[in-house]
Amino acid sequence: MQSTFRNCAGLGLASVLSVMVAMGQNAAQTAAPSQDHHFDVSTKSPWVDTGLDLVSGEVLQIKATGTACTAQTVPSSATNTLPLPSAPAGALLARLHSQGAVPLQVDSSKEIKIEEPGHLSLGVNGTNCAGSFAVDVHIVPPGEITVAAPAKDLRSKLGTAAQIWLQGQFGNPSAPASVNASPAISEGSGAPISVTPTTKNADSFSVPSVPLDDQLRKQIDTLPRRVNDEFNNLGDMVNFVVVGTQEKVQAALAAGNWFVADTDNNQAAVNAVMQTIAKKDYLQMPMSKLMLFGRYQDYGYEQAEPIAMVASRHHFRLWKAAFTFNGQPVWVGAGTHDIGFERDQRNGKVTHKIDPAVDGERQNIADSFHKSGKAKSMTYYLPPSPVQDARNATGGGYHSDGRILVVFLN
Repeated sequence: MQSTFRNCAGLGLASVLSVMVAMGQNAAQTAAPSQDHHFDVSTKSPWVDTGLDLVSGEVLQIKATGTACTAQTVPSSATNTLPLPSAPAGALLARLHSQGAVPLQVDSSKEIKIEEPGHLSLGVNGTNCAGSFAVDVHIVPPGEITVAAPAKDLRSKLGTAAQIWLQGQFGNPSAPASVNASPAISEGSGAPISVTPTTKNADSFSVPSVPLDDQLRKQIDTLPRRVNDEFNNLGDMVNFVVVGTQEKVQAALAAGNWFVADTDNNQAAVNAVMQTIAKKDYLQMPMSKLMLFGRYQDYGYEQAEPIAMVASRHHFRLWKAAFTFNGQPVWVGAGTHDIGFERDQRNGKVTHKIDPAVDGERQNIADSFHKSGKAKSMTYYLPPSPVQDARNATGGGYHSDGRILVVFLN
C-alpha cells in the first residue's frame, strides 16, 4: 500500500512539512475551550449535584485527592447498605443519571465516555465517618481529542516521520534499517498454509458462524479475491462485504468512528490547516488509489489516533458491487492496518508497512460494526480459492485464514 506521504508528494515539500508541524502544534494543545470544574465532596452530604449536564460523546476525566474513611472504620454490618456494595467504603463515586442509577467507582482518577445524555453527581460510598475529596472534572467535548504527549515529543516524532519520507522520495541509499522491506513471502508455492485463528482482545466481538443464503454465497464466489494497483500488480485481499444502502453504510461507519479519507491532495493540505485553526485533529489524510471491478475505490475510510496516523492507521477501501441482495446494495471492502514503514519493492521508495496478520484488521472492522449498533447480523464465509499467503502491490507479505466477513445492516 502506498504511503500517505507519497500521496502528498504533489503538495510540495514545504506544504507537507508545514502541515505536519501544524498538526504537531495542534495536538499539543487542548482541543476545546476550558471545560474544567472543581468540587469538594464530603460525607456530610450523600450526593453533590455538580450542575453538569452530560452529552453523548463527551469524555469525563475525573481526578481526586483526599480520603473519606477506610474499611476499618466502617462496621461490617453497614457494608450491605452502601450505595455501591462492590466498592470499598469511603470510595469516591460518580453517578451519571437519575437517583436510581448504579454509580461508578472513581478512586483517584477515572475516564468515562458518555454513551447517553445524563447529569453528573458525585458522592462517597458511605457516610459513617468524616472526610472529603477534592475533585477536578475535565470535560472533553464530542469529537474533540486531547493528546497527552508534550509538544517536544510530538515534534520529535513528526521530524522522524518527515525524515523517513524524505529518504524515500529522494532515494537515500542509507535508509534506516526500520524501513527495510520485509522478506519476500512466496505466493502460491504449495498447499494452503495453516493460519492461527484471529487473536481477539477481551472486548472483541465473536462473529457467529451462520450459513449464507445460497444466492448471496454464489455472488460472493464471483468476486475477485484481491485488488490491484494501476500497473495490475495484485495487492490486498478482499476481506469483507457489507449489505445495505449507501446511507446505512455511511451511518454505521460514522458511528464506528471511521472517517472518510480526503481524495484531493491539495484540498487535504487546506483541510489540515483549517482543522488546525479550529483546534481540531486532522484524521482524514489521503490514501492511495487501488482498483477492483476495473475502477478505483468508491470510498476510503480510516481510523487512527491523532499524529499516530502518520505511521499507523486502520483503513479500508470500499467498492459498490454490480449485484444486489434482497434489493439491497452490496459493498465490497479490503482492509489492512498500517503499522510502520518499509521499502516499496516496485520503485525503492518508502511506503507504509501493513500488519501481515490481516485477519486482525478484519476483526477490527467487525468490532466497529458491532459497537456502532447498526449491524443486524454478521458471519464469516470461506470462498473457493481463498487468499491465505500473498503479497500486496508494494511487495509486503501477509497471511490470512481466507475467510470473508459478511455484514448485514439494519
